[in-house]
Amino acid sequence: MTLLAILMGTVAAGVGSVWLAALMAFAMLARFTQHMLSLAAGALMATAFMHLLPEAFESEAGAHELFAMLLGGLVFFFLLDKAELWHHGHEHNHGPAQEGALADHAHHHGHGHGHAHHDHGPRSGGWAVLAGDSVHAFGDGILIASAFLADMRLGVITSLAVLAHEVPHHIGDLVVLRHTSRTSRAALVKVSMAGTVTALGGVVGYFLVTQLQDYLPFFLVAASSSFVYVALADLIPQLQKQLGFRDTVSQVAWLLAGIALVTLVSSLAH
Repeated sequence: MTLLAILMGTVAAGVGSVWLAALMAFAMLARFTQHMLSLAAGALMATAFMHLLPEAFESEAGAHELFAMLLGGLVFFFLLDKAELWHHGHEHNHGPAQEGALADHAHHHGHGHGHAHHDHGPRSGGWAVLAGDSVHAFGDGILIASAFLADMRLGVITSLAVLAHEVPHHIGDLVVLRHTSRTSRAALVKVSMAGTVTALGGVVGYFLVTQLQDYLPFFLVAASSSFVYVALADLIPQLQKQLGFRDTVSQVAWLLAGIALVTLVSSLAH
């Protein structure tokens, strides 16, 4: 009975939060693409710096080990990004489509350099988001399992809290994945699959909760490193272009809105 409750709670929190975020993100993305990139950057950074990292450092794990994990995570996602870029470049530079790709490249350069990078096809950063989401979801599953094992009512409340505080940063994830995927549906499927890892964490937590508790801070830091990397290496550079005063103010406002949204929902969830 408890295991079934854990499965229901983790699926609701892990996948339900993704679908709720999708209803909000894709409705706004079609009309406010640049604003949503700012919102996503703010949401991802706030999730990392104001939720995941503080929770990790409040544990008994050593600060030196956690910072080493953070550094290692940033380097890992940098290398993952390089591998993804190499893979896309390798695909586009071989085969009969090579001449067309070169002609398209020349066409874009012949018409100026002011186009945003995301207009030239899928971007990098997608695998970093999915990896971070999966690690984070696994940790959430362990937390939910721990709550259910302590008390059934506490498990339900924890599942709802996880669902609530995952929605804002899943909006950011979906915005990023939409720019690295061919369609919105593909982006939704990818993030939903990462969300199902919550159920895996719940099952593993049910059997090994006492042994895994000590590793939760490292799960949190690993997830935060992916969000920090994507926000600073992929999203922020897209926003760093010359704009008028009004557009600049709007961009900063949406960035702060992403931070405020995560902060508000996290505080209400707690």
